[in-house]
Amino acid sequence: MIPSAVELMMAYRTKALSPVEITEAALGAVARYNSQVNAFVLIDEDGALAAARASEARWQVGEPLGPADGIPTSIKDALWTKGWPTLRGSWLIDEAGPWDEDAPSVARLRDSGAVLLGKTTTPEYSWKGVTDSPRYGVTGNPWNPTVTAGGSSGGSAAAVGLGMGAWSVGTDGGGSVRIPAAFTGTVALKPTYGLIPLYPPSPFGTLSHAGPMARTVADVAALLDVITGFDPRDWSAMPSPTSSFRAGLDGGIAGLRVAYSPDLGFGSNDPEVDTAVRAAVNVLAAAGADVEEVSPGFADPVHAFHVLWFSGEAKVLEGKLTGDHTRPVDAGLLRTAAIGAGFSASDYLDATAVRMTLGERMGRFHRAYDVLITPTLPLTAFPVGQDVPDGSDSPDWTSWTPYTYPFNLTQQPALSVPCGFGRNGLPIGLQIVGPRHADALVLRVGQTYQDATDWHHRVPALLTEEAQ
Repeated sequence: MIPSAVELMMAYRTKALSPVEITEAALGAVARYNSQVNAFVLIDEDGALAAARASEARWQVGEPLGPADGIPTSIKDALWTKGWPTLRGSWLIDEAGPWDEDAPSVARLRDSGAVLLGKTTTPEYSWKGVTDSPRYGVTGNPWNPTVTAGGSSGGSAAAVGLGMGAWSVGTDGGGSVRIPAAFTGTVALKPTYGLIPLYPPSPFGTLSHAGPMARTVADVAALLDVITGFDPRDWSAMPSPTSSFRAGLDGGIAGLRVAYSPDLGFGSNDPEVDTAVRAAVNVLAAAGADVEEVSPGFADPVHAFHVLWFSGEAKVLEGKLTGDHTRPVDAGLLRTAAIGAGFSASDYLDATAVRMTLGERMGRFHRAYDVLITPTLPLTAFPVGQDVPDGSDSPDWTSWTPYTYPFNLTQQPALSVPCGFGRNGLPIGLQIVGPRHADALVLRVGQTYQDATDWHHRVPALLTEEAQ
């Protein structure tokens, strides 16, 4: 396992490690594990090593482009990458391109000197909470490749979980960085909407966020420092931050007002999830937080989310299934896009009104509570190749992700950190939600929790098996 990004920054500065040897180690992990979990759809070994050599030369003379110079990083195959195709797990996209522009977060990574290893798997058009696609197959979990890594940024989570790079950039429209973080025992942040600019615009509109993914909260904060900031191509991009997200991580949480909701009033958890999350809340209380068990008091907004999400899917497929197209398309995507095509403008506006009311409620809620704690998910990972767990009475991925999509509707920052394991040996996630623009606070709570626990140090099963 390669060191964390923060550790690498120090090691490069002192010349204890070099970007070339770390990039070679990350590529070695790709070579060893990618066939088992299917995390990458594209690996640019030559380009990565060339970038690492250039980075090493800069560090040698004390002139790095920034602290991220030489950090091996992957990009979810939903974000544009100059010179690499962005195929989104779909046969409906022409690999020929042209591919002549970077997404804002990718451009910032290049400008910082980060080493881009390749692109990671996503379900077709990132439409669901697990990662499998007609074009690239299924992505397995580092703790057990026969169960899902989650999605839609499942490839990114599997990559960082197995040391195939220190960082990855994913996207999150309904939980898509937090779901795989919870399932793989890694860390991911869905930031306040607009903090990380997006281009081109998502067909899912302002539900979709880009998000940093890593093994630790500190690494997520360090990556956030790199990829935030205004970009004129994104009409909703926020101004560039004026301070580092790493700067306040160690400030503690004494006196912080923490609301703990085990189920948001409408979810239902596996007992072992309840146990792990309650234990995590006790850790926060021991660190000085004032904890109260209370729910925000809103009904499940899943119908409003479906109207917005399924409408986006209909737009994604619009005009693409005509002519001589014979390649397979995800059956669930076809089903839900057909539902979305039936919604009216009035339906869309009604869903937007629900969203606005929910945002107002959460804004008022955070007057009384600094952060809200929930499980990230009510369960641990289930077998690969299926959209829902065995025995589910719904075909929709939202049926098992009740704690993630509400906060895409409200655009609040939400962080997932590992907080334990089920009896099946699979990770459990803790979600920390803050008011809009309180990303630094959410990260500080996550750092405080990690400082008091060791879940983020646990080693995935594939690494353990190789060591034996």
